[in-house]
Amino acid sequence: MPAVRFTALGDSFVEGRGDVAADGSYIGWASRFARRMGVPAREVRNLGAYQTTTQQVVDRQLRPALARKSPLIGVVVGVNDLVQDFDPDRFARNLDTIFRSLAGLDTTVFTASYPDIPANLPLPEEFRGLLRERFVFANTVLAEVCAATGTLRLDIAVHADWAGRRLWSPDGLHPNAEGHRLFAEQMADLVERTSWLTAA
Repeated sequence: MPAVRFTALGDSFVEGRGDVAADGSYIGWASRFARRMGVPAREVRNLGAYQTTTQQVVDRQLRPALARKSPLIGVVVGVNDLVQDFDPDRFARNLDTIFRSLAGLDTTVFTASYPDIPANLPLPEEFRGLLRERFVFANTVLAEVCAATGTLRLDIAVHADWAGRRLWSPDGLHPNAEGHRLFAEQMADLVERTSWLTAA
């Protein structure tokens, strides 16, 4: 059984929705990132799943991620919490559990902030404003958890590339192929600048 050098946890953003191959399967930033980092497909474990919340990552994805723990772990999750049954205390507690569980001297863990997805959605302005307040809260919590656990954070919420619709699928929720490609490149740049991986 090959070693697992890269594990990705999270929701449909991690699953790869919006970046579709000719055979109908998802490509996604995780596989693009792995190729950029020189990690063979057989050594990648992608646990991302559609509509996953932070609670479901805690309940369903943490245990397999911690078994045969990878030296490189990416986590992107939380949007489903923010747009559905939002509980700020549960959200903050789950993020803390996820990143504290994955942290370690032998592991590089990375994530990304939450971009202005409400701007992409056909919503009443009052509800859009409510969602934006939740996203601001989420980014504050995520920044604090990342600082406390040593998690690398790509701050796409303030990156000009991620404003507007150019990098997003028609649904406004998932990046398109160009978005997944850019995310993989930006994340790889961050990891290469701030961390290192063994060749083993």
